[in-house]
Amino acid sequence: MTSPFAYTFTLTGDSCNNLSNATTSSFNTPWMNSRIWSKLPQRLIDRILVFLPLPAFFRARCVCKRWYGFLYNNTFLELYLQVSPRRHWFMFFKNKTCKSYIYKNNNNNNVCSGSGHGSGASSSCEGYLFDPYDIAWYRISFALVPSGFSPASSSSGLLCWVSDEAGPKTMLLCNPILGSLTQLLPPTLRPRLFPSIGLTITPTCINVTVAGDDMISPYAVKNLTSETFHIDGGGFYSIWGTTSSLPRLSSLESGRMVHAEGKFYCMNCSPFSVLAYDISSNTWFKIQAPMRRFLRSPNLVECEGKLLLVAAVEKSKLNVPKSLRVWSLQSCGTMWVESERMPQQLYVQFSDLESGNGFECVGHGEFIVIMIRGTDKALLFDISKKRWQWIPPCPYTANDGFELHGFAYEPRLATPVTALLDQLVLPF
Repeated sequence: MTSPFAYTFTLTGDSCNNLSNATTSSFNTPWMNSRIWSKLPQRLIDRILVFLPLPAFFRARCVCKRWYGFLYNNTFLELYLQVSPRRHWFMFFKNKTCKSYIYKNNNNNNVCSGSGHGSGASSSCEGYLFDPYDIAWYRISFALVPSGFSPASSSSGLLCWVSDEAGPKTMLLCNPILGSLTQLLPPTLRPRLFPSIGLTITPTCINVTVAGDDMISPYAVKNLTSETFHIDGGGFYSIWGTTSSLPRLSSLESGRMVHAEGKFYCMNCSPFSVLAYDISSNTWFKIQAPMRRFLRSPNLVECEGKLLLVAAVEKSKLNVPKSLRVWSLQSCGTMWVESERMPQQLYVQFSDLESGNGFECVGHGEFIVIMIRGTDKALLFDISKKRWQWIPPCPYTANDGFELHGFAYEPRLATPVTALLDQLVLPF
């Protein structure tokens, strides 16, 4: 029977060999006597299966019809949501190194803009999962995502795709593991070019914030306003309500928003600072960045519920060496404390490879991935173990003028809160 889902996990060669060796040795041991293990209660087997890593779970679905049907079994999915361990993975897409975009306005005139977040991923319809625990890469397809959409944010196992065309933005929520696709309707109220998009999903609500790149004319954009989409299990809906205006002279640096402790954060440049949006009070404000005049390639990441800022420091004084540092925003919301610093010997190697081209960071759980722009080189920093290591390049991408653009990703077999969207519109 052909699987209807839009996932294709491709194991690396080493993973396949390890699995083969483990399987052979397991079946040869007397402890795997079928007369004993065949009597294991089904509820205990189900509990074991929910702890399997995702690639192993999908291989296990080939065993029998019952296991194949777990994705449709509400009892199994409820158990999965209750006890399955969280896995802090990452999702990467190919991103063109060229930062120039062509779009059409309402008069169908071509206009060139030099800002945005376009990824080029929607044309290839595939992403690359990275497992930081086993240092393994997997390939996954996005066959259901239509052309003209690019990935913009992620939360709770869902990826948010936004329309590339200038104007009111249409957004799709996709669970790549299940191949499900849900549209947020209606589109945003204000026409925008490439706004910054924040997404946070809890078991009971969905929050989306779209900020900046307001199209004040077919030929000009400014960072003026933001809009929010909220829906929760208590029956409260706020469909693209315009929030407070962005602070004056806002210049959103990366187009990426990070959610931590009830707020969305994004980098602001010239000079560097952090823009914060408090969801509960519906207000925007600025936070001064540490050592803001000496930062290069600052990135905001969320790790273990905290907001971190990762940046290279280049200070002119000889007694302050060049370095890559990590700061943590304290509970007061305005003070930064340096928490980590890359070892100097490693930074020399990192700096030679980076050559001033910049880097991009994405954090999840206890991990931070640092990708050097224009190359396939990346570093993984394990915060809990204080360990830095180089990541092997993704085996599914070639040196074809693309670099990888990443998102925090937690693979999930179900996200029940998306059922609330069915009350607004039929499935996309």
